[in-house]
Amino acid sequence: MIIRRGTAADRPRALQIWRDAVDATHGFLTPQDRAEIDGMVQQFFAEAELWLVDGEDGRAAGFLIMDGDMIDALFVDPAVHGRGYGTALLNHALTLAPEALVDASEQATNALPFYEARGFVRIGRSETDPQGRPYPLIHLRYTG
Repeated sequence: MIIRRGTAADRPRALQIWRDAVDATHGFLTPQDRAEIDGMVQQFFAEAELWLVDGEDGRAAGFLIMDGDMIDALFVDPAVHGRGYGTALLNHALTLAPEALVDASEQATNALPFYEARGFVRIGRSETDPQGRPYPLIHLRYTG
């Protein structure tokens, strides 16, 4: 799988992947919080550096956003979960930041097993998300 830098033209597809993935894995979000977070993500995407992995059909299947050693976002289209796209993006993140950090939602049942199976260990927990909403986060670091 080839990881490539995203362009402005890739942002709508990345946003659709984010929406589809969140709708499939974050059923715990209230409709109001889901809408508010969607607006924040749209603003975030306007300036974020995207890394993408394309699917067999040539369309982006997932994306990664890094901030230094922090994996800010790693999402894969739920239609292609389990096909290695997330692992490919994570491996790319580790080439950029060998001691990567990531915050995973405690309530999203797919996130923690994904990261822990790939060498991340828990280093902390927050009761809320960065905006103070009641969505606990598990803080993880890659240890190999």
